Amino acid sequence: MAYDEPGRVFPTELPGLSAAADLGDPGHGESGRDRIGVHLIWEALLLVGLVALVVLLARADVDAVRGERLHILLVDVVALGLLALAVGLSLRTAAVNLAVGPVAVAAALHLAEQGDRGLQEALVPALAVAVLGGLVLALAVTVLHVPGWAASLAAAAAVVVWIERRTAPVSVQGDHDVRRVAFHLFAGFAAVAVLGGLFAAIRAVRRTVGRFRAVGDPARRRGVAAALVTATALVASTVLALLAGVLLAANGTGSVAPEPGLDRTVLAVGVALLGGTSAYGRRGGIFGTLLAVSLVAVVLALATTEGQPLNRWAVGAAALAVGLMVTRLVETFGRPRPTAGEAAEPVPAGDGTISSGWSLTRPGRTDSWTPALPTPTTETPRDPWDAPHWETGPNRWDDRDR
Repeated sequence: MAYDEPGRVFPTELPGLSAAADLGDPGHGESGRDRIGVHLIWEALLLVGLVALVVLLARADVDAVRGERLHILLVDVVALGLLALAVGLSLRTAAVNLAVGPVAVAAALHLAEQGDRGLQEALVPALAVAVLGGLVLALAVTVLHVPGWAASLAAAAAVVVWIERRTAPVSVQGDHDVRRVAFHLFAGFAAVAVLGGLFAAIRAVRRTVGRFRAVGDPARRRGVAAALVTATALVASTVLALLAGVLLAANGTGSVAPEPGLDRTVLAVGVALLGGTSAYGRRGGIFGTLLAVSLVAVVLALATTEGQPLNRWAVGAAALAVGLMVTRLVETFGRPRPTAGEAAEPVPAGDGTISSGWSLTRPGRTDSWTPALPTPTTETPRDPWDAPHWETGPNRWDDRDR
């Protein structure tokens, strides 16, 4: 058989799992830059949907898109946008931070309790705690090299324990009216989201940010550079979640409910995926986060205006469902184009992989089913165990009788 042939060499490494196939390292993997066209097409669809929803909201209640209510809506967009940016940043590094929702609620409770001391006096200790907590999470993910979702879920549970120490809503202390600067906040959020998407569209930046994305065995460490980038993203996402919680408290009705906040995490993850950020890491769009956040915020405002407010769990589940399909589209059509003369999916030769089927390829041409047997000679030696040739040889019994 083919695998018994002498001189046959078997590969010691499965194709696709070598360092040359590392899609997360700069200079390795598929040549060329990721295709952004699929993101732009999807973002155009998001823009059309957003315009249609804004028109419906204006027809339902024209006051919802002007005056004080517009300011409240813009602050809500920025608060949700910061959570989506936090999740999207950690998703880009393939280490999603699921603690953003509880961190936002904890920050809102802290501001509600300590706001009377002044905004700076209340925020500085909270920022220090957020940075320290982000560092602990980052060390768990990068040093122990465990999945980001698992480590951040443990961190979220710890924050929820702190939140549940309060049994009643906390009234916001002090007067911190962020609605007066609603347009400035929205403009700043839009600039950060779009410029971040443009910056991440650069091939070198995109591959550097996505170095933590698993290639081959996900338990293998991805190097020091990948660990540093991922740690920075986790700390930054925790700080962004803190700022989102500050806006939630300052834009509220006067009190903050001590809720776990996991529904906000689900909503933020769904919005980030809906905007075109891949659930596998590395890939993402340019305007997608801004458009997805605005679309979801308008949907929530429209439902409230019509007297049928939507549950964040339901909206988050719907956004997740659509976002996962967007991830499949991004991963399918966002890969670099194959170079001329190169197959998109190279097929390994021989029987060195388990993916090449049951048929075994034999070297050279085979004309029969026994190619390894030697060619028989014309003179075949007589088998001593063969039967006697009665018709050709002399009859020994007759000679003895004679």
